[in-house]
Amino acid sequence: MKSKRILFMVILMITFMGCGIQNGTKTLRLGHGLDVSHSVHKAMVKMAEDLSTRSGGKLKLEIYPSQQLGTERECLELLQIGSLDMTKVSVGVLENFAPKMKVLGLPFLFRDRQHSFDVLDGPIGEMLLNEGEKYWLKGLGYYDAGSRSFYTMNKPIEKPDDLIGEKIRVMESATAVNMVKALGGSPTPISWGELYTSLQQGVVDGAENNPPSFYLSRHYEVCKYYSLDEHTVLPDVLLIGTYVYDKLNEQEKKWLNESVKESVKYQRILWAEAEEEALREVQKAGVQIIRPDKTLFAEKVQSIFEGYKEDKEMYSLIKQIQETN
Repeated sequence: MKSKRILFMVILMITFMGCGIQNGTKTLRLGHGLDVSHSVHKAMVKMAEDLSTRSGGKLKLEIYPSQQLGTERECLELLQIGSLDMTKVSVGVLENFAPKMKVLGLPFLFRDRQHSFDVLDGPIGEMLLNEGEKYWLKGLGYYDAGSRSFYTMNKPIEKPDDLIGEKIRVMESATAVNMVKALGGSPTPISWGELYTSLQQGVVDGAENNPPSFYLSRHYEVCKYYSLDEHTVLPDVLLIGTYVYDKLNEQEKKWLNESVKESVKYQRILWAEAEEEALREVQKAGVQIIRPDKTLFAEKVQSIFEGYKEDKEMYSLIKQIQETN
């Protein structure tokens, strides 16, 4: 299996070595793991159209969705060696390459959605986008991935104590594990692809994710309780390899950055629509939507924040985010 993966990576290196230039047109290649129906992919298509228009066809974008070029981590590695130009990854994956990004995974860090946008679109967000440059990864912008909430099979989660004894699927993230533990649950890391079967078989009692993911994964067929505590906001990050970015001239960088900004604005509109549709459709399917008192959950996870006091740099960053207006 390992030898096949290495061979796959070598083939991609040869095929996609750097951005292509033909007949005066420079083409950037973007690989990601999402389906073409996802709001992020649709926003990328708009970005490609805008980039071509702005540059008069001199700078173009080719998009390879649905893991055609590998997983999120594999695409990051291809960016690092200059064999792929751009990709999109979740913050959870990126924190392994840009450690400060893990701050965005802290529960109840943001007061509301607008607060998260104010932080991500401001100087703190810009600083975090540049965190991966020493690993040859430059962030260009943040796509909205909503807020994550708990969904369960056997009982509604109306207060933190309702999680006691419940096995909750989490990502392979130390922050996610600590959060569920602090709330009284039993965190159980399971891959996303195995989660539906794990719910059916009772390996776990529930999971946590945003409304579109809950809906599109069809987990609502098994879990009939969705508690909108909205504990974490984990954006997706659009990246370009520094190897490629540094070779763009100032005009090309301007075209690209302007197209990214328009893409981000467009995706946030699409995401809001997708969230509304998801909640509407799961309710039609018999899911009970619970809107608990979020302060009860926020109080329970304060110990996670206190644990960062000894890390002065990270604790200062947390405070800056919390104090952003």
